[in-house]
Amino acid sequence: MKRLTVVFFAIFAVTAFVTAQSEWKFDKVHSSVTFSVRHMIISNVSGNFKDFSVVLKSEKEDFSDATVKGTIQVASISTDNDNRDKHLKSDDFFNAEKFPEIKFKSTKFEKLGDNKYKITGDLTMRDVTKEVTFDAVLNGTLKTDKGWLSAWKATTTINRFDYNLKWSKTVETGGLIVGQDVTITLNLELNK
Repeated sequence: MKRLTVVFFAIFAVTAFVTAQSEWKFDKVHSSVTFSVRHMIISNVSGNFKDFSVVLKSEKEDFSDATVKGTIQVASISTDNDNRDKHLKSDDFFNAEKFPEIKFKSTKFEKLGDNKYKITGDLTMRDVTKEVTFDAVLNGTLKTDKGWLSAWKATTTINRFDYNLKWSKTVETGGLIVGQDVTITLNLELNK
């Protein structure tokens, strides 16, 4: 009987831990990964990635203990210009053939206020991994007829040269045709 009680307690503890860890998966139809970069010094060009995945896990309702992982398929890049997209997929920038994925894995998820967070983690592009921090806003969480839904917006800025996106032609005045700083924005709907 004592052995049966120990086995029952162990099963209960494992089940409680597994069910406490909630997994939130992204809704692709209502989510986006976009980027913006300076062009010709005075304007901006933006684009997006069509194929990506994000999974967020959290035990706490306020997400203060959350972890997040994301993967982007580089070949899905789109700037609404076929020639530019081909150039971005080349070795001047992403080299999509050799380095097909961009990955992010959080190392810290800090709650700053009611709906503000800092999400720090490792961003890997072209086999270069650097720590980045996203400023994130939880737009809200609500119960729907399909379960729980949460909506997030997260933004960070990276230096593309840190990741060997090396193309660096200049205009006559000396500035870069394509700027070095790239702003990345995620708008995500996640379902539990």
